[in-house]
Amino acid sequence: MNFPLFYLFIYSKVCPRATFLLFCPSVLYSKESHWLVISFVLLGSRTGTLVTAYLLLVLGFIGLTWASVEAGNLRAIMLLTCAVICGYIYQCPPFRLSYQGLGEPLCFAAFGPFATTAFYLLLGSTRENLCLSITATVLSASLLVGLTTSLILFCSHFHQVEGDRNVGKMSPLVRLGTERGSVVVKWAVMILYSLLFAIGLSRALPLSCIFLCAMTSPIGKLVVSYVEENHKDKGKIFMAKYYCVRFHALFGAALVAGLITARILVTKHIPKLVFQ
Repeated sequence: MNFPLFYLFIYSKVCPRATFLLFCPSVLYSKESHWLVISFVLLGSRTGTLVTAYLLLVLGFIGLTWASVEAGNLRAIMLLTCAVICGYIYQCPPFRLSYQGLGEPLCFAAFGPFATTAFYLLLGSTRENLCLSITATVLSASLLVGLTTSLILFCSHFHQVEGDRNVGKMSPLVRLGTERGSVVVKWAVMILYSLLFAIGLSRALPLSCIFLCAMTSPIGKLVVSYVEENHKDKGKIFMAKYYCVRFHALFGAALVAGLITARILVTKHIPKLVFQ
């Protein structure tokens, strides 16, 4: 097993913070964002805030491009470019696809297959191995990371359905309603664990990952039950996204622990080659 996969999951935990520079313009265009208020207070104008946001975007992208060149892996910057594009069209004009209810698919693609695979390539490339292979293990892990990240975004809509509807933002919960939305959360968690076991059967991830991730099911059940019981209570349902964050972090930590355990035990797990 390739040890850089450990760093892949470390990235999945810090990704929302580490890539803030790249997604800054899309964050500032969000009408619900506290970052816009804070930036406006600090800089004194919306124009200054917007210019600063785009400057941070450029600086962040230059930094990642430099890192990709240094690592000798240009595939990484191509994937990161796709992730940044997803973030931009998610919230920024003239696209603002979040207003069409497409935020979750974009979030899944950006933080899952695109960014996770890209950082695996960046952190795993060495002078001896410039052309790092993308295995089924990497892709499987990125799918799981993308799902848990998207669940956070989905649950963040529960307490702001009326606000989204008033500004014309047709989020999934505006379209579905909170009751059917709670059913979606239940199915999402079930699909996550079903996919986990399917990946285990295909041996794309070591059994230690499957076992340890399965042990996170109680907090997954907690997320489902909390949303089912409180989806109509605006005061309480606000906490749903924070439970999802804990679920995301714990699930990711279990994946990390599983990969480390597999390496320590020197299992015969051999990742399947997908792309050379």
